[in-house]
Amino acid sequence: MIPNTARCIFLFMLFSAYAYGQKLHLDFQNQVSDWGTFNFSKPAKYGLGGRYLPMLSITDSTCANQKIDAEISLNAYDNVYFSDTQFDKAEGKVKPYRLWLRYSTERFEIRLGLQKINFGSASVFRPLMWFDRIDVRDPLQLTDGVYGILARYYFQNNTNIWLWSLYGNDKPMGWETIPSKWEIPEFGGRIQQPVPKGEIALSYHHREADFSTDFDTIPNPATTHFPENKIGIDGKFDLGPGLWFEYVVKRNDPANIMVNKWETYFDLGSDYTFAVGNGLTLSAEYFRYTNADDISKGVIKNTFTSLSANYPFGLMNSITAIVYYNYEPAEWSRFISLERKYNYWSFYIMAFWNPESYTVYSVRNDRNLYGGKGIQAMAVVNF
Repeated sequence: MIPNTARCIFLFMLFSAYAYGQKLHLDFQNQVSDWGTFNFSKPAKYGLGGRYLPMLSITDSTCANQKIDAEISLNAYDNVYFSDTQFDKAEGKVKPYRLWLRYSTERFEIRLGLQKINFGSASVFRPLMWFDRIDVRDPLQLTDGVYGILARYYFQNNTNIWLWSLYGNDKPMGWETIPSKWEIPEFGGRIQQPVPKGEIALSYHHREADFSTDFDTIPNPATTHFPENKIGIDGKFDLGPGLWFEYVVKRNDPANIMVNKWETYFDLGSDYTFAVGNGLTLSAEYFRYTNADDISKGVIKNTFTSLSANYPFGLMNSITAIVYYNYEPAEWSRFISLERKYNYWSFYIMAFWNPESYTVYSVRNDRNLYGGKGIQAMAVVNF
């Protein structure tokens, strides 16, 4: 399904480029990155990898107050992993990264295709991480997109309305661990409203979750896909220090015996830049997750706090440090990154000290390279 969708969108873009060939502006950019990670476990684990992201941007802005633009980009990567001196696994793939077409005016835009959809103010735990998997520790901020259509309208008072429908996505998104039923459309929307000193927003999303793999041991189930509904409210305010919150309630189908009926996600955060040297920015977040059949009684819970700091050493160098604390098992996770930037090149040296099980970003497939203690080096060139 996905390759056919991508092929159709790609052919449509090529047709548009042919039809308006004399009017279009083309911009071609490339990003190449290489990384190496060493984990001081016993036996030692390490991995090497490379990634190539070519991106073609197409823009037609010949009509007054209207614009048609598109983006075509690929994600080509190859990674190898070792345990001590033994080869463990190699993985590589070339897949579409972004593949969308957009029509926009001064107050309206509609975008179709493989795209990134994200919103909310939290940066670490992000209850509103519904359609992306951006990791705050990743210097490249990479995330797979989703296939769908997104429309946004902006009013004169800065109120804006989002409406979306997704189709053909068969991988878990955001905090999800269960994929969607790809042949059943998902839909939702969001409204953002300015308020004194900030803004507040309300979001909603509906999907059918596909539990077919989980029901392998149950003979002749009546159905293996179940509806899920999420409602989120978030706000961000400038009160001297920045202050934000995100709260999401997710209702699972009571007929689904695999999960509890209710899940809640809550994040409260603040940041402030102190007039110390070149400017020291501190950010703190509190996150709580509950999972229960009765929304007023949390049965399963997970609580985290985080503190992050960033300090620039001039224009080319900076240091970032993040500390997490997980209350339930009383575990600490630590991360530090040194960055040096040139016109085209960027270099990173990162170190981590986490629990062996590594629970902060449990939805990600890190092959446990980030459990325990280790270091990572990365080089990136954009041209």
